[in-house]
Amino acid sequence: MEPPTSSRLNSRKRRKDGSGPNGATELDGIPPKMSRRSFGLREPAPFSDEVEIDYSKPYVRVTYEEAMRGTPLDRPVRVYADGIFDLFHSGHARALMQAKNLFPNTYLIVGVCSDELTHNFKGFTVMNENERYDAVQHCRYVDEVVRNAPWTLTPEFLAEHRIDFVAHDDIPYSSAGSDDVYKHIKEAGMFAPTQRTEGISTSDIITRIVRDYDVYARRNLQRGYTAKELNVSFINEKKYHLQERVDKVKKRVKDVEEKSKEFVQKVEEKSIDLIQKWEEKSREFIGNFLEMFGPEGALKHMLKEGKGRMLQAISPKQSPSSSPTHDRSPSPSFRWPFSTKTPPSSPANRSRNESAVTYDISEDEED
Repeated sequence: MEPPTSSRLNSRKRRKDGSGPNGATELDGIPPKMSRRSFGLREPAPFSDEVEIDYSKPYVRVTYEEAMRGTPLDRPVRVYADGIFDLFHSGHARALMQAKNLFPNTYLIVGVCSDELTHNFKGFTVMNENERYDAVQHCRYVDEVVRNAPWTLTPEFLAEHRIDFVAHDDIPYSSAGSDDVYKHIKEAGMFAPTQRTEGISTSDIITRIVRDYDVYARRNLQRGYTAKELNVSFINEKKYHLQERVDKVKKRVKDVEEKSKEFVQKVEEKSIDLIQKWEEKSREFIGNFLEMFGPEGALKHMLKEGKGRMLQAISPKQSPSSSPTHDRSPSPSFRWPFSTKTPPSSPANRSRNESAVTYDISEDEED
């Protein structure tokens, strides 16, 4: 098995053997270049000046029908797409993905314009050319990158890179004194349209930054950038710092409000729970009270039963009238010991006692 370096070198060279006009043969297997179509690529795409091309063989473009049917594995359809690719974003990646999938077997070459051309024809860029080259190199759909790509494609450039089709969105691109810089490409039948991704562009991103300039300036000042690096005046720097403090205070107040709302909510939930428990306990207490002290409660029955027992104890039932009676001997009269006289009486009763002739004397005294 050849080392990876040799496989990369073979992928960058066009084979010399073959009967076809583009060096294609029916017996050729899958070239190492096809490994770039696998998932999880580990290396960036090479630059065009690093790729060796065999110019000894004539190059014949494939037609659109041939490209759609599919070409030999070692003769992919060479599609070219160019652009500025400033602030490389998902819209750029989607356009390159469409260009890569135009045909079953596609080799995608991407041209990136230099800073000089871009600043002259379009305007100032956020990223410099080296940063933009590097961003495109690391897009998984790209097979080769052309640095310092021309603004308008010439026949010499197309022949040098052996380009079959040029991919770009179908909207006319007016620049460099032309209504559409791709007009001659369309007339030659080499244009392959792609769809622009709506809602995302470099201009949109720059517009967001300009619109929210104060926010991003404060953000970078907080992260340690100096006012000089951000081109911020002394007064604006102090204003941003003051705004940052005010925002922090507002955030703290908001946090306190949210916590207080949570606390009040918890208290309300607890109070509702307590009220429900109190209602349940009160109903239980009232039920027990009525069961004990109500009109038909247990206490009434207890009182009735106790009253009956008390009355029975105080006044027991009399004997029936048919029961025999016992004669009682009269109780002896009371007398003073060692005396035959009656006990002294009060003056009121004295006269009455004196009038009495006889006294009650027991049988013992008579004896």
